This record gives sequence, C-alpha cells and structure tokens, in this order.
Amino acid sequence: MQGGSTVLGPIAHIALIVQDPARTAGFLRELFEAPVLGRTDADGHDETFVRLGLTWVALIGADVKRERTGDHIAFRVAREDIAPIADKLKSMGCEFIVSKSGTSLYFFDFDNHVFELDSSDQEQELDALAAASGS
Repeated sequence: MQGGSTVLGPIAHIALIVQDPARTAGFLRELFEAPVLGRTDADGHDETFVRLGLTWVALIGADVKRERTGDHIAFRVAREDIAPIADKLKSMGCEFIVSKSGTSLYFFDFDNHVFELDSSDQEQELDALAAASGS
C-alpha cells in the first residue's frame, strides 16, 4: 500500500453523537442529496447512517452538548463546487466559513460538528514530503 500502513484500509465509517439524528440526517441529505439509511443493530440500538462521498457517517442519538473546536472532518471536493455549496448553505440559513484562499469551506451541524470541503493540493504536498523523507 503506497504512503500508508499495510494494516489499515479506508475509513469504515465515522460516528457522530448528535441530539437529533433525523434532523442532522435531513440537513446532510438536503445539502448533498446524500442517501440516508436507518437500521436497528444486533443490540437493539436504532442507528441512522448518511453516506457522504464514499464514507458512511453514523449518527448516534444522545443528549450531549459539545463546544465547537478545530476538530473536523474534511472531504475532498472540486474547487468549482465550493461556491455553489456556499450558496446552498446560505439559502438554508446555515453558518459557514470560506478560507481566504477560497480552497476550503467549513460548515457546522446542529451539534457543533465541523465539516470541511477541501479543494487544496494538501494531500499531494504531504505525499511528496513523505516520499522525500522516506516515510
């Protein structure tokens, strides 16, 4: 496997604790036209899954309040997709931030999770740095 561990594969899923899984799923479905699935797991827990890009995001309901931090999930997008998504977020009345370079857009869900849409060349830069350092 190039540039990474031979043990780890792609991310299987990301789990986020949210107060209202249906509301968060609806927000992400509207923003990205993302598929949403519900299921009950083997232990009897109701689960909501949203597919963002190639990654399933599990929305787990709990009454937890969280502060907004710099922790975030970044998804690769084409640079030309940032402005239309910003326009859609604005029309939905959602807070978002576009980076000064215009290569990234950050937005927030109802539970202060931060999502980034990244069109920079950071991945290629890091791969080149890793190759140069022998990592």
